[in-house]
Order: sequence, then C-alpha cells, then structure tokens
Amino acid sequence: MNDAPTLAAVKRTSSTQDVAAGRPAGPCAMVIFGASGDLTQRKLLPALVNLARDGLLPRDLAVIGLARRPMSDQDFRRKMGESFRDKDDKQNDSSLWQHLESRLFYLSGDLQDSKTYHSLRDRLERCDRELNTGGNYLFYLSTAPELFGPAIERLGQSGLTKEEDTHWRRVIIEKPFGRDLESARTLNHQLRQVLQEPQVYRIDHYLGKETVQNILVFRFANGIFEPLWNRRYIDHVQITVAETVGVEDRGAYYDTAGALRDMVPNHLFQLVALIGMEPPSSLDADAIRDEQLKLLRSIRPFSVENVPEWAVRGQYAKGTIDGKPVPGYRDEHGVARNSKTETFAALELEIDNWRWADVPFYLRTGKRLARRHTEIVIQFRRAPHLLFRNTAITACQANQLVLSIQPEEGVSLRFGAKVPGPIVRLGGVTMDFDYARVFGNRPSTGYERLLYDCMIGDPTLFRRADMSELGWAIVEPILKSWEKQGNEGLMEYPAGSWGPDAANQLLARDGRRWHELGECE
Repeated sequence: MNDAPTLAAVKRTSSTQDVAAGRPAGPCAMVIFGASGDLTQRKLLPALVNLARDGLLPRDLAVIGLARRPMSDQDFRRKMGESFRDKDDKQNDSSLWQHLESRLFYLSGDLQDSKTYHSLRDRLERCDRELNTGGNYLFYLSTAPELFGPAIERLGQSGLTKEEDTHWRRVIIEKPFGRDLESARTLNHQLRQVLQEPQVYRIDHYLGKETVQNILVFRFANGIFEPLWNRRYIDHVQITVAETVGVEDRGAYYDTAGALRDMVPNHLFQLVALIGMEPPSSLDADAIRDEQLKLLRSIRPFSVENVPEWAVRGQYAKGTIDGKPVPGYRDEHGVARNSKTETFAALELEIDNWRWADVPFYLRTGKRLARRHTEIVIQFRRAPHLLFRNTAITACQANQLVLSIQPEEGVSLRFGAKVPGPIVRLGGVTMDFDYARVFGNRPSTGYERLLYDCMIGDPTLFRRADMSELGWAIVEPILKSWEKQGNEGLMEYPAGSWGPDAANQLLARDGRRWHELGECE
C-alpha cells in the first residue's frame, strides 16, 4: 500500500501554510482570456499590483493577455498602464507597476481557433524558459459566457490543462455560470471532460470583500455570537444588494438575464450559505463548502404555483438618481421596448433545519435603487416588555447586527440604553466597527484574495460544481413561473426608490420591515 501523500493533499497543505505565513505565491503564468475588456484594466491588474505591495505576488510571474483585437506587447502595456498613470495616488507605487509591466504580454487570436492555443502554448513555454514560471498556468476566462465551453475544450486539446509532476493548471471562470439548471449542468459536463474539479475556480468577486471573508471569523472565533446564532434568539435575516446604476452598456446582455439570474444563484446564495452554515470541522476548503452545501439543500423548495407568494419582481421606470433624471429600463440602449426582464427581485426563503426553522431569510437585489449598498442584517428577537410595564417605555426595540459589505465595510450592533434623566426612557445606541478606520484604508479591487487563493490552490471562496447546480435548482421554479406569467406580476418602480411596494409586503405581512441604510431606531 502506497502511503505517500497525493499531489492534491500536498497542494492543500502548502496552500494552508502559505496563507498562515503570508508567503508569496509560487511561480506561475496567468493567461487572461478577453483581456481587451475593462475588467483586466480596472480590476485584475490593479489587484496584482496590490498583491505585490503586500509581498504576496509570485516573484516569477508572467501575465499574458489574449483577445481577438490585434495589439502588440507594447500597445497592451501602454493601454493597461493608463489606469495607473492617470491616478494621483501615492499608494500606487510606480516601481511595482513597472515590474509587473515588464512581465505583461499580449496574444491576438480567435478563442475558437486551435491555432490560437498552439501560439499560446509556445508563448507559455517561452515564459517558462525566460521568466522561470515553472510550468504552472492559471487561465482566467473573462469572456462571453458562450465561449467558456469552447475555450476549455481547446485548452484540453492543446494539452495546456494537463497536470504533470508538480506542475499545476487551473481555470478561473467568471459569472454567469450558465443561465439555468440545464445550461449549468452542460457547462459542468464540458469542464469534467477536460479538468478535475480541484482545477476549476468559479469566481464570485463578492467573496473578495473583507466583510464577507470576515463572516467565518466573526461567527466562529467569537464566543459571544455563535451561541445566539439560531432560531431561539434570531427573528429573521435580511440580505440586500442595492445598486444605483442601471444596465449601462450591458443592456443587450442584461435583457437576457435579469436581476434573479444575475445575482441570486451566485452572490446572494453565497451570503446565505455563509450566514446560515453549521460550524465546519476544519478550515479545509471542502469542509467549509460541505457545510454551505448542506445549508442550501435545507432551503424549502419553491413550486411554480407558489412563487407569487414568496417572490417579487419589478422593473425600474424613469426617475431621479442623485438629483439627476434617468431613463426607464425599457428606454435603455439594447433593451427591448416590450421587455419582460426584471431589474429587481425579492425572495423570502424558509430553511428547514434545526438551527433556522421558522426564521425567514429575506433577500432583495435591484438596479436604480435609492442608494448603492450591500448589507446583511441579523434581527434578534425582542426582549419581553414586562420588566418595563410601569415606565414610560412603550416598546423595546429589537437588537440588530448589521454587516455592511459595500461601499463601506464594517459591522454595527444596535441595542437599547437608558436616556439620561430622571425618567426611564429607552434610546437606541449603535456601536460601529469600520474596517478603514480601524485597520487603515488599504487599496483593494476585491480580487486580491481571490487571485492569490487561485495561485496557491485554496478553493475555499469558490463554488464547487454541486453548489453551482444547486443554486440554479433552487431558483428554477421562479424562472419558470415568471416566464409563464409574462408581464403579469412585473411591477414598475421609479428609479431612485427602494423597489416595488410588493417587496415591502413580503415583510409587512409578518409584521416586519426592511432595514434602510443609516437607520437607527
């Protein structure tokens, strides 16, 4: 019997040690498919510079941009450097960018043409020889979703995904991962023909936010919170992802997706899983993701017939944002004039397990809302009023724990306190923890931790195939119900509001209401 550790086990041990020690990732070449898009310039390359500032970027690194647009290495470097040269930001160390810039390369080609991948292989082998990248390749698919499958297939045919000896090959896939359950299963099947599951990183940039990463620490490293994290003490949970922007230049894509597909099976369900999961047996990636999967499996299934009772959809009409008039959704570029696509979705989830039975999770997400804000609200049960029956207090306000994810990142706890004076009166007090104020305002795009984890082989913050498919399975009845209803049940809301009134009714029928930004009762 062979007792030698497997390559996967060695990688897991190595990644855990790297995270704990804050070591730079090992040598590798990163290939960005669709590199001519703005994600590379605005997010990915600045994230690599920030990793270099923290001493976590590989010392031996190459970055190869791949797209159809003809461009030389120098043209690519010049274009990517615009975001650094245009900023008057002392934190952007020019020497860090200059070092990364010298390791940027560009390759023009059709992602569905096998010749492109032969050229890519030649360029990667050259990087191995000249830049000591060690035969470790990270492929980032920032392309149109319909190119995910063909690109993976061509990578496999060219031999670029084959792991040999200690050389690793990994693929990062941007969302959307499918548009329904069937397409997600098809894409996972295509991936399995070429890659092993540990090679696949389905990225969700929301999980790069510090507050999201801190949920595990907040829950499981503090003895005062976890004992209260259950149906006995918590009344309900609210998760809000609100945007003030419209569809911008993504109208043609968004009109085929909508708020539910765009946000719920990925972003919002990841947050639900982190808030609701049971304590994992360890910080091993699969131990954490196993518990997240169990939580998602506990969500009470929707049926096509009962969707109107548990889900609300809306579409923004013209209105005002920051004092400026904005058009309605159907007047946006690329959007059909009779579009049935929702730009707002709200759900009530029931979780059928011992921890969360009878504790509803309310989710809402939308565009052109009153303010840009993402938060998780833990509403605790009210204290009995009997103690204060002979005082001026008419009601005890419930305690509230608010995890703010963006644009500000922090944690707030609301509790009651006596207002100074001879009469017993209750006032609401909020204790705030702000990441920037306490730990300093560090430059971040939200991709730093995710890219670093991919380089060291830590998949904790990435969805497995089963999690991805389960997310789609949960919302599948909602998609079918809304498709069947057509325009019926699609409610307009003015841009600059908090969405259709029906979303308020989801909570009002239970005697609850949405928490609003800045509220302190």
